[in-house]
Amino acid sequence: MLLAEQKQSPINMATVNVENLNALSDLHPKPDAHFTYGTAGFRMKAELLDSVIFRTGILAALRSKKLDGKVIGCMITASHNPAADNGVKLVDPMGEMLEGAWEAHATALSNAQSNEQLIEYIHSMVSTLKIDLTKPANVVIGRDTRPSGESLVAALVDGLKVLDASVTDYGILTTPQLHYITRCLNTAGTPEAYGEPTAEGYYKKLAAAYKVLVEGKTKLSPLILDCANGVGAPKFKEFLPYLGDVLAVNIVNDDVENASKLNLNSGADFVKTQQRAPVGLKMTSQDRCASFDGDADRLVYYYQDDDGTFKLLDGDKIAGLAAMYIIDLVKAAGIDTISVGVVQTAYANGASTQYLRNTLNVPVSCVSTGVKHLHHEALKYDVGVYFEANGHGTVLFSPSALKTIHSAEGSTPAQAVAVRSLRALSEVINQTVGDAFSDLLLVETILTQRQWTPKIWDQAYTDLPNRLVKVVVKDRSIFKTVDAERKLVAPAGIQESIDAIVLKFRDGRSFVRPSGTEDVVRVYAEAATRPETDELAFRIGGLVFDYNSNGSGTRPREFI
Repeated sequence: MLLAEQKQSPINMATVNVENLNALSDLHPKPDAHFTYGTAGFRMKAELLDSVIFRTGILAALRSKKLDGKVIGCMITASHNPAADNGVKLVDPMGEMLEGAWEAHATALSNAQSNEQLIEYIHSMVSTLKIDLTKPANVVIGRDTRPSGESLVAALVDGLKVLDASVTDYGILTTPQLHYITRCLNTAGTPEAYGEPTAEGYYKKLAAAYKVLVEGKTKLSPLILDCANGVGAPKFKEFLPYLGDVLAVNIVNDDVENASKLNLNSGADFVKTQQRAPVGLKMTSQDRCASFDGDADRLVYYYQDDDGTFKLLDGDKIAGLAAMYIIDLVKAAGIDTISVGVVQTAYANGASTQYLRNTLNVPVSCVSTGVKHLHHEALKYDVGVYFEANGHGTVLFSPSALKTIHSAEGSTPAQAVAVRSLRALSEVINQTVGDAFSDLLLVETILTQRQWTPKIWDQAYTDLPNRLVKVVVKDRSIFKTVDAERKLVAPAGIQESIDAIVLKFRDGRSFVRPSGTEDVVRVYAEAATRPETDELAFRIGGLVFDYNSNGSGTRPREFI
């Protein structure tokens, strides 16, 4: 008998059907590969995922039992990745990402080399985490439009059968919709009730709030919306009838029948990284355009200037717009007890940070890359705005801020209108996670209320030119960072060399951080002009490649 098995109480052992686990696990053999659960969950080529998803089902059931039967969400998606990829991530009861400590358990379960090792690790988790396996387990599932999704759901369900979990499959959803449904199910019947736990309930909640926010305002010209040929297309089409005539949208890149088109030359990630409109989209200077990513949790806006220049309005621009609007609304409501703060990562453009601090006089925090770090930091403010430059973000309202907003009445008609708008704003924003639908309504609210064009919005500040460079290295683990990943402490001496180079450039800023997924380090650089920015990036790239012969392969020709 395994040592771990000997430690189990009889009641817990009685609920583990080892024979059943063996039979189900044999249907999902582990390939010869190593897996890691990160911020995005598991994500890889779909053909490698079968055993990983099966074991993630077991983990979801254990998580639910550990939390006394609370509902856990399982989303099968690979977001902005190509169609051949897929993935899975778990959603905790309040719609937040899986607790960080459990990521290691996900990784360990996925890498068990045999059924015996798998059983032993499950038993060790039960023992160490004191999981009562007689508790119920409840899990909800969603997936995007990828062809591999259906068979992977079947693997997930097999994993849930191991511990007799109750499962509800919601079919095709955006990732934020599953986060929303998970929170609704866990808060139903409580003072924190979040809404009706269905896609329809989600649509009704957001649409009702948006209608309040734009009531009496002149409708803007139609928005051109690129859905990356992903799940956002059919779901936003479902959503539009609930909005009625208050928002005009022309949807493009909505072909979910041809899987090869998913995220191909379109979508928020393409627009952000390529600094251009989706391939085939014809814009004029009168158009207002936006892009979702493949699972509709990222949003970027863009437009064409009068001279034909492409102009991007990314997550930094959305954060600035949202912070400006919320600060003005709080003041207009006569509420002086609510603090507003913004959370960024080191990738935020330096000009956006200066605008927030010096023009809006709003506190700005910088945290390590990854949504979980931004979300955690945003909770420290009464109203916390967080966006990554890639367009993923949301706004969090603290319980005390919500109580203040809902108890305020306003002593003048103007204050009463502002209070009503604040209440509606807290409803239109999906506070569980970054949500492209919700964030789109936030932006459209502000542009409609102000009657702004994208160009007027863009004039708040001018982004510094920036460049992101990959440096292929032999071992990324030797690069250690501090100060929210903005400073290197290892290898010794390299940060001093970076600082010396940066000093030679106007408005220069650069940092180096290891990738979380591949053997590369990323160099970010910005400076006053495009030529200076490129030179700075390539000088730092060359420094990293050459330092102690860290570079791997052929030295890129552009490195200086």
